[in-house]
Amino acid sequence: MAEELLDATDHEIIALLREDARRTFSDIAVRVSLSTAAVKRRVDRLREKGVITGFTVQVDHAKLGWGIEAFAQLRFFGSTNVAEIVETTTRIPEAQAVFTIAGDPDAVVWLRSRDMAHLQSTIDELRRSHRITSTRTLIVLDSWVRGEDRPE
Repeated sequence: MAEELLDATDHEIIALLREDARRTFSDIAVRVSLSTAAVKRRVDRLREKGVITGFTVQVDHAKLGWGIEAFAQLRFFGSTNVAEIVETTTRIPEAQAVFTIAGDPDAVVWLRSRDMAHLQSTIDELRRSHRITSTRTLIVLDSWVRGEDRPE
């Protein structure tokens, strides 16, 4: 679905769902001045077209014992293809996301760990893959993500 096929109401519905994915259709309907049925039809259409791909919950990972976040820049041997880069990084549970990049480095991996020793062992595990030629780790001090509330 091309961006131009979304109207202002669609964008408003998406923003409301990003704020709170558990928001009811009737609550959204009041806020966008439509009937509940009309909101449901729009959400169904947005899901059908792949604009809305799912509904999720936001978690405070520090309270679950995974308070360290880092990004690891990875350089691979020149013959490594993108599928191998993704396979190498996603096999470890600490990897939250992998971004393959045109240029240097080859990939950036978003990691979560329990503490610094756990982060070190995670980086060591990545290095043992024998596909990675070098790493550079950036530890997150604080973060802001559009559409997410900051923990108090």
